[in-house]
Amino acid sequence: MIIVNDLRPGITFEYEGNIFTVLDTQHNKTAMRGMIIKAKVKNLRSGVINELSFTGGDKVEPAHIDKSEMQYLYDSGDALVFMNTSTYDQIEIQKSALEAEISFLKPNDNVNVVSYEGEILGVVLPDKVSLQVTSTEPAVKGDTATSAMKNAVLETGLEIKVPMFIEEGEMIVVNTSDGKYAGRA
Repeated sequence: MIIVNDLRPGITFEYEGNIFTVLDTQHNKTAMRGMIIKAKVKNLRSGVINELSFTGGDKVEPAHIDKSEMQYLYDSGDALVFMNTSTYDQIEIQKSALEAEISFLKPNDNVNVVSYEGEILGVVLPDKVSLQVTSTEPAVKGDTATSAMKNAVLETGLEIKVPMFIEEGEMIVVNTSDGKYAGRA
């Protein structure tokens, strides 16, 4: 058991049938009252971020999260197929569980698949990925004096804003946290 006073960012725990990871905590102690611990947490099953309040001394069950490196193989229609790089076992994860991540995945990419007691919770992407620009608007002469941006479509279908000097066929680096242009590859 974990005492809630010891909760820190990165700790995972089970509470009321859900699995949470701690993003931030606040401890509030007033003179005539017990300590209140507010934890900003992310539900690993649904992806929802909310705040939980506990009384000092409460206990929660620890949750051991397993991460295994897997390679994305292909899209099978309603699911994505991944292969464990050490055992060569293949698993399928429904597209509905990977709505945000699918825009950054291309075949043969390595990712970490997160699971809890055999239940697959999702995919952890690298901080940045390299993707090819498949189509973009041509740059207009004279528009480059400021940091002007234009629309571009990447090989995964993701649409982002890129600087005017980026052309079709170029490899660019994209942040997976916010989906923004980070530089040339």
